[in-house]
Amino acid sequence: MKPINQTITIINAEGLILGRMASIVAKRLLESEKIIIVNAEKAVLSGKKKSKVKEAKKFLEVGHPKKGPFHYRRPDRIVRKTVRGMLPYKQPKGKQAYKRLKVSIGMPEELKEQKTETLVEARAEKLTCPYFTLGELAREIGWNLGE
Repeated sequence: MKPINQTITIINAEGLILGRMASIVAKRLLESEKIIIVNAEKAVLSGKKKSKVKEAKKFLEVGHPKKGPFHYRRPDRIVRKTVRGMLPYKQPKGKQAYKRLKVSIGMPEELKEQKTETLVEARAEKLTCPYFTLGELAREIGWNLGE
């Protein structure tokens, strides 16, 4: 059995590609690492903004308002759901890993003085195609900053 690693890692999502960041985070969560992702709204999606917004709006039409599936509009929730999709969530180890993840919009006051890390392999500078932030997408599909 693996020794339980209880270090808390703070990852700054600013300028990181959402999918690549989520897959790396999912692997680390399964290795019993606690992870906090900050600046979720500054994560990057690749592709043309107009087509991605259209795709997201179409996706929001699926489901029933009371029965689900429920689709989130807040960037922190979108990031959490993306990571959850990369975990074996229906198994106990996946559920436990998901509980070790916290995501926030912006930088919380209590974490301001702590050291954050970035994931070099998920940087958006690698992209040659157009890209935009998750915050922009969230605003387009109905996220208000007051939520």
